[in-house]
Amino acid sequence: MFEKLIELDKKALIYLNGLGTEQWDSFWLFVTKQHNWIPLFVLLLFLIFKYLGWKKGVFILFFLAILIAFSDQFTNMIRRIFERLRPNNDPEISNALRTFIRPQSFSFTSGHATTSTAVTVFIIFLLKKHFKYILWLVIFPIVFAYSRLYLGVHFPIDIFTGACIGTLIGVTFYKLFFFLEKKYFNN
Repeated sequence: MFEKLIELDKKALIYLNGLGTEQWDSFWLFVTKQHNWIPLFVLLLFLIFKYLGWKKGVFILFFLAILIAFSDQFTNMIRRIFERLRPNNDPEISNALRTFIRPQSFSFTSGHATTSTAVTVFIIFLLKKHFKYILWLVIFPIVFAYSRLYLGVHFPIDIFTGACIGTLIGVTFYKLFFFLEKKYFNN
């Protein structure tokens, strides 16, 4: 059964990756780079400081740094356990893919999906009472993670599992933050 799931995962990637066209290639190469999302991150920082204040805002920045580091290291630990080749390095399907970048690290799970989802969930919980449009932020991890399929460097299961783990990390960190906030900021 596991082999069947892996086979379906590979077929799904080949199909999704094959939907790409030359006119969209540069867009998805742009989307996949974290530093190109800096304007969104600046907007989110502005919203955090605007609605939650400077003292809490600085604490949230520190907390986000820990969340991102944890998510990144947790993803790396999972990759070392499973050691699944990236699609662009998988000799069984690499010739069937449109690839533009060739990372050499392992594939399962997607760090892009895990961390972007964790940050998004955390920030949505933080700001949902203050900024009604914050739910639109879910577009960020969806587009960011899809870029990895488009570029042929992750399988759909990598993305799905990364998003699930990222959701758990985001919720857990929010609950921890909420506990600490009540303890230290609501005296």
